[in-house]
Amino acid sequence: MKNRNRRIAYIAVVAALYAALTYAQNLLLPGSATMAVQFRVSEVLNVLALFTPLAIPGLTIGCIISNLYSIGSGLPLDMIFGSIATLGATSCMYFLRKVKIAKYPFLSMLMPALWNGVIIGWEIEYFFIDGPFEWTGFLTQGGFVAIGELAVMLTLGTVLYFIIDKRKIKKEIIQK
Repeated sequence: MKNRNRRIAYIAVVAALYAALTYAQNLLLPGSATMAVQFRVSEVLNVLALFTPLAIPGLTIGCIISNLYSIGSGLPLDMIFGSIATLGATSCMYFLRKVKIAKYPFLSMLMPALWNGVIIGWEIEYFFIDGPFEWTGFLTQGGFVAIGELAVMLTLGTVLYFIIDKRKIKKEIIQK
């Protein structure tokens, strides 16, 4: 029972951190965490999926909570599609965590850009652009989303990954 409670608490803390970081960023820099080219600082927490599968539901729930904010901005679809992208990206990150280039999980770090670029790019092109679906628009919108994700993951994400990995705090974070 103690183990189960610890896991639930871990998931809840990760979800709360993700939501709080997103909310604080939107409060301090309006739109910077919800526009097409965004630098959503909370996405750095995706790195936790490289160390434990418990981060996956926490990040997904955190994304759902964060995107509730978007509903007020007229974007209820973000709650659905953004959360699906987070679930897919973090699941792939976890399963690819051992694939490394020079001790760096480069392929895993690309997953948020790939999943969000495709899913959110499609969402924007299909639901928010007037007229028929166009591949050029999809690739443009998806590219903008992917650029923001790449920026977060390859800068802040890399720093967080090496801090957790080198300082051996992963055992403290992941205790099962």
